Amino acid sequence: MFNIERWQEIFEAIAKNKMRTFLTGTSVASGIFILVILLGAGKGLENGIAKQFANDAEGVIWIWAGTTTKEYKGLNPGRQIQLRNSDFEFSKQKFEKQIDKKSSKFNIWNGNIVYGKETGNYDCQGVSPDHQAIEKVSIVEGRFVNLLDLENKRKVAIIGQKLKQDLFKDKKAIGEQISISNVKFEVVGVFTDPGGEREEGRTYLPITTVQQVFGSGGDKLSDMSFTLHKKHTYEEALAESKKFTEGISQLLKGKNTIAPDDTSAIGINSTVENIKRFYDLNLYIRLFFWWVGICTIIAGVVGVSNIMLIIVKERTKEIGIRKALGATPLSIIGMILHESIFITTIAGFIGLLSSLTLLELVGPQIKSDYFLNPEVDFTVALTTLGLLVFAGALAGFFPAYRAAKIRPIVALRDE
Repeated sequence: MFNIERWQEIFEAIAKNKMRTFLTGTSVASGIFILVILLGAGKGLENGIAKQFANDAEGVIWIWAGTTTKEYKGLNPGRQIQLRNSDFEFSKQKFEKQIDKKSSKFNIWNGNIVYGKETGNYDCQGVSPDHQAIEKVSIVEGRFVNLLDLENKRKVAIIGQKLKQDLFKDKKAIGEQISISNVKFEVVGVFTDPGGEREEGRTYLPITTVQQVFGSGGDKLSDMSFTLHKKHTYEEALAESKKFTEGISQLLKGKNTIAPDDTSAIGINSTVENIKRFYDLNLYIRLFFWWVGICTIIAGVVGVSNIMLIIVKERTKEIGIRKALGATPLSIIGMILHESIFITTIAGFIGLLSSLTLLELVGPQIKSDYFLNPEVDFTVALTTLGLLVFAGALAGFFPAYRAAKIRPIVALRDE
């Protein structure tokens, strides 16, 4: 139990060793500071990646074509595979029961867009109506691409907020004509995208129109995207995603005469599977951060232990007098432990408060697609507090045990 005399003894012992106490406390404080900052950074990384995954519909699967790397059925490696409308239609029919949303896409990279005296190069994409749900695009004015646009190959455009600001400033965009690579399109919609300005600099067009105008009337596709029907658990969604990706990969390989074990000819990316890989990686990163922070704290604990050994040595005669007057070994151990825990706890709290303040002030200022809101939750703060108390007790135990073993007659002879 703490009392005024005990607190006075603690402060007197610390005052006698001011420089050693300061250096040791700094070591402990820096250990806690580094640990909390690293854990906050790990959480910020997790939040940022989770937001990027949330920007797309759950279970999005993208498919694109690559180059063959293996000989197959008399065909040499190095063939460039080209996805076509027939691949998209065939996939829709084959996996109709599994597919929820679907969209094919044809890209026009750096298309020159002109409105009046304003001009710029922007990415244009020919898409299907379901692309809005897949990319979680929000329409703020007008509408998105619809089936009639596809059927009639209408020359309509849905532009992002950034593009609207660049070309139209504060003017109304709906109903206006813009020129894309010298072809006139009517603006029928304006959208926002949770991905930010990069995505809002795009223009969406009906894919049939893009193929006819910019694809020389062909049926080439840049890529395809699908979402699957939602499942009750993540494990079910992961199993369904793997089943679908394996199935559609073999389907497209068979249709395009690609070796079944050629992993480069058909590219597939699944957000469900990416999430699992990310969380596994993030777990290892956070465990590494814990290891680095705890190692730094251990260095501080060793310093505290050393200073407590010095204090015990300097107070040997005092300890002998206490024992001669009837002090028990347990009370001697308690006295040393109080001082040790006091030093580590105060230093640790300074490091904890400093790191939390830094995260609170600097965290919101960090703008990154893959880093968001670095923070430390209440559970981690409690864990750190428990670690502080344990570290203080550990640092003081061995000096305290040594003090308890001192024989009064030997202590009284100490000079």
